[in-house]
Amino acid sequence: MLPWKRVLRPLTALLLAAAVATVPAATAHASSAPTTGWNDYSCRPSAAHPRPVVLVHGTLGNSVDNWLSLAPYLEDRGYCVFSLDYGQLSGVPVFYGLGPIDKSAEQLSAFVDKVLAATGAAKADLVGHSQGGMMPRYYLRFLGGAAKVNALVGLAPDNHGATLSGLTNLLPYFPGASDLINATTPGLADQIPGSAFLTKLNAGGDTVPGVQYTVISTKYDEVATPWQSQFLSGSDVHNVLLQDLCSLDLSEHVAIGLFDRIAFHEVANALDPAHATATTCASAFS
Repeated sequence: MLPWKRVLRPLTALLLAAAVATVPAATAHASSAPTTGWNDYSCRPSAAHPRPVVLVHGTLGNSVDNWLSLAPYLEDRGYCVFSLDYGQLSGVPVFYGLGPIDKSAEQLSAFVDKVLAATGAAKADLVGHSQGGMMPRYYLRFLGGAAKVNALVGLAPDNHGATLSGLTNLLPYFPGASDLINATTPGLADQIPGSAFLTKLNAGGDTVPGVQYTVISTKYDEVATPWQSQFLSGSDVHNVLLQDLCSLDLSEHVAIGLFDRIAFHEVANALDPAHATATTCASAFS
């Protein structure tokens, strides 16, 4: 058997590589979203869509790459759309969501305040992918976000941890691996099932009163596994499995947030349930 020190480095690299697979390989990046299109602070919510939508990227994502499809999709439907970068590590550009998640939630809190002040809206709606669908729950529960948020929509959120198809279950067999991940990428460590962060987040129930929760999952998810662990429990929760809406949808963890218009249609339904329409395979062309 190889000494653990020789095995530790490849395992850590494999964990990071699996996480990298959750974001697109972009040919061009930006540190903040464009000032035209979405993140337009002159946008004023309409009577039809009175709340701005804040998009929250996933681990190793950023405010641009994660939303190149969904942000225009929502804009075309009349929403004021905003996105932020969070969880930056010093010296690591472009790939965010790696810092301690409780600190990332503080960044989200400040950003929502900024959006509400600019738009004049009383509340916002949040749409997040992966960590971005889970992290806001900390903001809602511990940072006063429930008074400022109407709905949280999670696309493949790792609400109860991300096992990376069981890969994290191997960590106890490699002494020092967990400590290394915690020291170098605390945002990844916080997402490992059983972490102190997740234990605190989920203690006492999944939801807080006054917020509408929607979870949109795919059975082909390879990151936030098992996919059933993404679902929330509570009276104001709507859990959705994409394949129940369209059995032909083959989206996995990346695609559901990046370009799956069937998932996007269900996001639109969650943001405006009074005018929801049936989500089917045909929604890919809507």
